[in-house]
Amino acid sequence: MKRISTGFLQAVIVLIGIVVLAVLIRLPLTEGRAVNLDLLSIYLDPLILYGYATSIAFFVALYKAFKLLAYIGHNKVFSSDSVAALKSIKYCAIVFSILIVIAGLYIMLSHNKEDDPAGFLAICIVTTFASIVVATAAAIFEKILQNAIDMKSENDLTI
Repeated sequence: MKRISTGFLQAVIVLIGIVVLAVLIRLPLTEGRAVNLDLLSIYLDPLILYGYATSIAFFVALYKAFKLLAYIGHNKVFSSDSVAALKSIKYCAIVFSILIVIAGLYIMLSHNKEDDPAGFLAICIVTTFASIVVATAAAIFEKILQNAIDMKSENDLTI
């Protein structure tokens, strides 16, 4: 039963990655300021490139979550690899939230006065909040798992 559950969750993570990748590829083509640009100019836009660079942290966190589920599926949840995966997820979420805040500040300070950046800023706020929640949850799970591993190793030494 555990293998089915972790396999399903791994499939969901892969599906999330595919959807986000499709959005990253398709969205610049339909975005307002890129409507009249050629294909090369669209993908060389500094804001689009910044979005792609920011997405690296997201995809690394997805990969680490996929690996963590693999450890759980193989009954290796109480291992240093699981703690390392949770630590990586935490750091990726922190980096992602910082990069999103920087993007929001950039748009807020440099937007065209005719444009309304409220929608973009709202997405930045929600995304930052979600990544902070993920970072906090990963930190809590990391600490709990590390404490469990420490207790297990103490018990193994006393036996």
